[in-house]
Amino acid sequence: MLPRLLILASTIIIFSLGTLHLWLTFVGDKLKPRDPELEARLKNVSPVITSQTTMWKGFVGFNASHSFGMLLFGALYGYLALVQSDLLFHSPFLALVGALLLAGYVVLGKLYWFSAPLRGIVLASICYAAGFIASRI
Repeated sequence: MLPRLLILASTIIIFSLGTLHLWLTFVGDKLKPRDPELEARLKNVSPVITSQTTMWKGFVGFNASHSFGMLLFGALYGYLALVQSDLLFHSPFLALVGALLLAGYVVLGKLYWFSAPLRGIVLASICYAAGFIASRI
């Protein structure tokens, strides 16, 4: 039971962070630049790869898709922990994919984010690893 609860705790943290991030992407001003002139420029400048979008639309889209990835991890691994725990704990592939995703988020958090989401991702990663370790004991 403990391994399932630890994985579930990890998924709840990730799902919550993803939900909050998606909310902040579309509601309020927390993810907007402090400089209104910069936001205006981003809404008018296209990336080199295409003129079919703007840097601002790309920013919003990347933030939303990042949230979707966190929501997918939380929903999928939460489901597996609750309903298909034998499959989850006996699949090296699923264990590795989840660990790599969380490790990637830790690296991104360390390099590009601020401390609050990084702490949440690290805590979720610790719970995830502890869940798999506890399942082997």
